[in-house]
Amino acid sequence: MKMDMSGLIGEIKAKQAISAADVMALRQEIWPDGIVSSDEADLLFQINNLGSHPSEEWLEFFVATITEYVVNQTEPKGYVSDDNAGWLMQKIDHDGKIESAAELELLVRTMERATGTPEQLQDYVLKQIEGAVLTGKGPTRDGGALQPGSISDSEVKILRRVCYAAGSDGPGRISRNEADMLFRIKDATLNSENSKDWPKLFVQLVGNYLMAYGEYDMLSRTEAARLESFMDDNEASVRGFFGRMKDSDIGATFKKTFNTDIFGKKNAECGHIDAVEQARKLTIVEDSWLHGKIHADQNLDPLESELLDFIADELAGTRH
Repeated sequence: MKMDMSGLIGEIKAKQAISAADVMALRQEIWPDGIVSSDEADLLFQINNLGSHPSEEWLEFFVATITEYVVNQTEPKGYVSDDNAGWLMQKIDHDGKIESAAELELLVRTMERATGTPEQLQDYVLKQIEGAVLTGKGPTRDGGALQPGSISDSEVKILRRVCYAAGSDGPGRISRNEADMLFRIKDATLNSENSKDWPKLFVQLVGNYLMAYGEYDMLSRTEAARLESFMDDNEASVRGFFGRMKDSDIGATFKKTFNTDIFGKKNAECGHIDAVEQARKLTIVEDSWLHGKIHADQNLDPLESELLDFIADELAGTRH
């Protein structure tokens, strides 16, 4: 690198601040072509770990650059590799906890930007977010503060973003691990002065886990890489193949056999509606899980009561 990085780091440490000018110099040196090397990513974490008071420019630059490195610098783009997930966890976990708003935002942004993430990273992010919420350590990106023992407006935003992130269990789909986390947070903050938006979020997210229909199944990273390689090698022939299929009698045969036009608009609305209605019914596993959560302390608290009312209304078909 052309820049005297050791000198810049010394200046930042001395003044305990990362100025807009510092960020501009780093941006011009590290990211002029949109490519971030492993050495450069390590350097940015080194700067972030100096303990200085970051500017808004630094926070945005650091988060955007590291997210790009983790999510899109390894093929297939959008799928976080096991190696990148391990690297990210090691960098954030070097002292056993999230140290800054930048690290907290980085975890959330990674889950939002990624199409798919390894299960180990999903579990790690949930653990770190839960710890941040329950202990109240560190500021949040939006300027609010984490409050130990209670759920603030800032924490509601964090939980909503993480649970609905595309890289978690899928777009708009709440996982069992996320629902377990929400119950633990609910129990730990039950008698506190919480955000007015917390009860609604809790009910919506847990209700989503129990009753929402999700027809989207994300490709695994291996499958995505295989498909991307195939399309890159065969783009012209694949495009021509489907074009010929659409205009041939074979296309009509598919329509007759599967009762759907695979080359045009689907005719499966009725099947979709049935699937949605079926998803709204609690399975034996879901009912057992909910029963265990509700009766864990032999007491029905207000949020659990709201959740049960929501489920009853959904089952009765009164909510739309």
